[in-house]
Parts: sequence; C-alpha cells; structure tokens
Amino acid sequence: MSETISKVPAKAWITTFAGTAVNLCLGILYAWSIWKKALVNVDKAGEAMTGINSGWTYLTNAQASTPFSLCVIIFALMMIPGGRIQDKYSPRVGATLGGLLLALGCILAGLMKSYLGLIIGFGVIGGIGMGLGYAAPTPAALKWFGPHRRGMVAGIVVAGYGGAAIYIGAVGQLLIDRFGITGSFVGLGISFAVIVIIAGQLLFTPPEGYNPPVPAEAGAKKTENIDWSAGEMLKTWQFYALVVLFIISTQSGLLIIANAAGLLQEAGNKMAFLAANAWLIVSYGGLVNAAGRVGTGMYSDKIGRLNAYCFNSAVSAICLFLLPYVISTKNVPLLFLVVGIAYWQYGGGLSLLPSFTADFFGSKNLGVNYGLVFIGWGCGFFMAKLGGTIEDLTGSLNYAFYISGGLLILGILLARQITRPQRVIETETYVQPAMVREVLSTQNT
Repeated sequence: MSETISKVPAKAWITTFAGTAVNLCLGILYAWSIWKKALVNVDKAGEAMTGINSGWTYLTNAQASTPFSLCVIIFALMMIPGGRIQDKYSPRVGATLGGLLLALGCILAGLMKSYLGLIIGFGVIGGIGMGLGYAAPTPAALKWFGPHRRGMVAGIVVAGYGGAAIYIGAVGQLLIDRFGITGSFVGLGISFAVIVIIAGQLLFTPPEGYNPPVPAEAGAKKTENIDWSAGEMLKTWQFYALVVLFIISTQSGLLIIANAAGLLQEAGNKMAFLAANAWLIVSYGGLVNAAGRVGTGMYSDKIGRLNAYCFNSAVSAICLFLLPYVISTKNVPLLFLVVGIAYWQYGGGLSLLPSFTADFFGSKNLGVNYGLVFIGWGCGFFMAKLGGTIEDLTGSLNYAFYISGGLLILGILLARQITRPQRVIETETYVQPAMVREVLSTQNT
C-alpha cells in the first residue's frame, strides 16, 4: 500500500549527509596524484629510494598510472554487485564492507612497499572497497526524494567523494613528508575504516510503498514514474547512450585528476612555494569537483539534465584545448581557472548520471541500474593511462588534452539525441485450453 506524506522525513536528510561522510573517505582516489608525485622519477625508475621512503623504488609515469587506472575499472565493475547489495539487503551492509576493504587495501599497499603492493592493495582491494561502498549512499538517498530534487540530492551525496581531495591532498602530503609513503597509506586506511563504519549505519532505506512528496506545481505536470528492472533497462538504447556519456564525461576529469599535482609543479616551477606544495591544486580541485556536483545537480533540476551536460562539456572542452598554452605561459592563476572548470565538469557528470538513471528507469532498482550505468565511469580510465604513456613518449600531456577535448564535443552531439525511454507493453496471444474451447463451442452452437 502506498504511503503518502507531505514532507521529506528526517531519515532522508540523515541518509543524505551520512552518505556524504562515507564518500569523504572513499574519495582517496582523487588525491592519487599526491602519491604519484612522490613515486615517479623517470630518470631513476627502478632505483631504490632512501631516507623516510626506504624500501620503495621509483616508478615511471605509466607505472604510477596503473594502480590508479586499475582501481577505477574495478571500482566501476564492483558497483553492480554493490548496487544489488544496496537494493536487496541494505545500504549499511555495502558501506561497511566497502569501508573495511578500502582500509585493508590502503594498509596492504603501504606495508608491501612495492609496485605490486600498489596494484594489489590500492588497485584491486581498494577498488573493490570503493565500488561496494560507493554503491550504497547515492541510491539510498535518491529513493527518498522526488524528481524535482534528485539533481541536488545526488550532488550533495557525491560531493563527499569529490570533496575528499580537499583534505586528503593536504593530509596525505603531510603524512608523506612526516611518515613516508607507507605511513600515509596506513594512517589514512585506519581512519577511513572507523569513519565509514560509523557513518554507514546511518544510511536508511524508505519503507515499502513509500512515495516521495512533490510540490503542487511539480505534481501537476509530472509524468508517470515507471520502475524498470535491470534486464528491461539493458534492452533500451538509452542505457548504452548514458554509459557512453559517462565515459566521455569521466575521461577528461580522470586525466586532470591523475596529473593535477604535476601540472602545477610544471607551470609553477619558477615559484618555489608552488613547486613544493603542488597538493594545493589537488585540494583546490577537490573543492571545485565537490561544488560542481552540487551546483550542476541544482541547475540540472531547473534547466534539465541534457542541457546541463552539454553546457558543462562545451566549456570544459574549450579549457582542455587551451591547457597546453596555459602551461607554456606559466600563468598559474589561469591554470587554476581552466583546471577548475575541468574539475567542475567532471563532478557535474557524477551528479547528472545517477539523476538521469532515476529519471529514465525509476528509483526502485536504482542501486543495480546505476551500477550498470556506472560502468561508463570505469571505462573512462583509459585516458589517464593514455595520458601517462603520451607523457612518457613526448614529454608532455598536450596531445592527451586535445584528444580529451574532442571527445567532450562528441559527447555533446550524442546528448542532443537522447530521449526518455518509453515502456513497450508486450501483449501475448492467449491460447485457451482444449476443454474450455470445446465448452465455448458447444455454447455457441
């Protein structure tokens, strides 16, 4: 029986902000460039480090991109079982399990002190933990709210993941400087386990039959909200279009995120403070990333998801095309501006796509449905890996920026073609049993 209420319950907002707290821990991925900067020295690749990082060896850019890229794709794949856990059992189960695995992965990566350890710990185990954990908060929160608030609520929840770089960039660098690479991974891993387990218990699921309230003006013009199963969704072309839009939105953001600290170090190499504190652009990027999720979510509720997607992509594409010039001029304020816009676009995509999924396919099976759409986010890892290879071969990321900007333009063209899927009800021809046909035939005669 449907439960009609006049305002959103307190549990809805508790779930929203608890989800933000969970994501503030899972978002260690966005501060990866801090560890990359400490690990990479192309001229000394393979040589042992000394001092506080004794036991570690230097890596190339391509090697340092591998744990990051592997974490991204595993993260994306684990969103599917994570979404199913969220839908079938509880978001609390997924968040708790994800937090424990992320902590284990970070601790293992730190203690192994090797390239293999980074791959297994951060890339594989950390990726599994992020996927299971991230699948819990956003669908849980969105199920409490109507379409008129989906963009904003999704933005608030996922802002935690993007905003994690604000503090992890600074705290991670501080821990690396004082306790080394190992100390930074172990310290953060233990902290994340505690926070995620506590915040995860505050994720609630609406009761059976719950209908989120909508304002009178929205209720008068709302369309029927049909819940699609995962199997039904997979039969629509709109699902695959959303996956491609996710890939395109993600690839540019991950390219910047994986190289943010290095970009500031290159552009500000004549300024000793900036060269020594490249974490600043990582924290700044996290702030803009988080703001982009909330901001884009809010104006997408007003102007529509597709318009918001196209606007963000167009402005970000221009900035990517300009980035090589900005770096060559050593103009640090301009670098912060164009990198910030790239972060905003990327963050905006992560609030738009769950809202798209709920708008198109309903909220009942949103956990697993969004988990399937989220595959597109994982596929966007290719640009970070390609960027590392291009940088090793050419000495710069210029060609990677041009490719990334071009893909954003293609995303705009695709977005303009997308329409909401319509349910097709298949009718079956009913074949009467022989006995019934015989009785009817007798009556007719």
